[in-house]
Amino acid sequence: MIICLDVGNTNIKFAVYDGERFLLSFRVATEHKKTSDEYGGQLLSILKNNGIDYKEISGGIISSVVPQLDYTLERACRTYLKINPLMLAPGLKTGLNLKVDNAREVGADRVVNNVAAVKKYGFPLIIIDFGTATTFNVINEKSDFVGGVIAPGIKGSLESLVNGTAKLPRVEIERPCCVIGKNTVTNMQSGIVYGFAGLVEYLVKKIKNEMKCDGVKVIATGGFSEVIAKEINCIDCVDKLLTLDGLKYLYYLNVTEGK
Repeated sequence: MIICLDVGNTNIKFAVYDGERFLLSFRVATEHKKTSDEYGGQLLSILKNNGIDYKEISGGIISSVVPQLDYTLERACRTYLKINPLMLAPGLKTGLNLKVDNAREVGADRVVNNVAAVKKYGFPLIIIDFGTATTFNVINEKSDFVGGVIAPGIKGSLESLVNGTAKLPRVEIERPCCVIGKNTVTNMQSGIVYGFAGLVEYLVKKIKNEMKCDGVKVIATGGFSEVIAKEINCIDCVDKLLTLDGLKYLYYLNVTEGK
């Protein structure tokens, strides 16, 4: 078995695979002050509660956009799982061609999503990740990553709205029954859900026009992908495990070729 860690600004997502077979996924909050012992103890507890013996885990891989936690999580894996995890960093084989100005600027999460999407869905592609930021990754007809778009995240936009005003409340991010809200809560929900749906639809249209190729598939992942996908027709597939599956592919790519 192997364990995959996707370290984001808001959550850390974990998945356990037995070979190619998916066994379990879970997430914990990203907390910069938490120690390796705290993360390690939490990890062992969750694995035990789900009937997984940590001693069966023989390897792992970490993708992180939070550099402050890299050492903490590596040490947690070494100390509590007795493994030395791979770290997604320059030098790790990905099989992905980055046709951008500076490949080192491309976030680890975007690289992993691109690798997984190409393997699972072919190309050309637009991959949309509804995470802390809303990212659009563009894979051309030659399977090259040629760039994309970074827009504000849904949750962060709502937090900014609430924190920047005196009377607006915190609301659940869910689809209201109609666009014209009848109260403050449904007004805000309409702005967030339908507003982001419009943003996605417009950007996908513009990206496809610039790609100038046929058969572009649009794949969505991330926490709010299903909410937005229900409102528009331009998303072909929602894949909530895309990033974690990508880490699994990269682990086996590098471990197999390293032998």
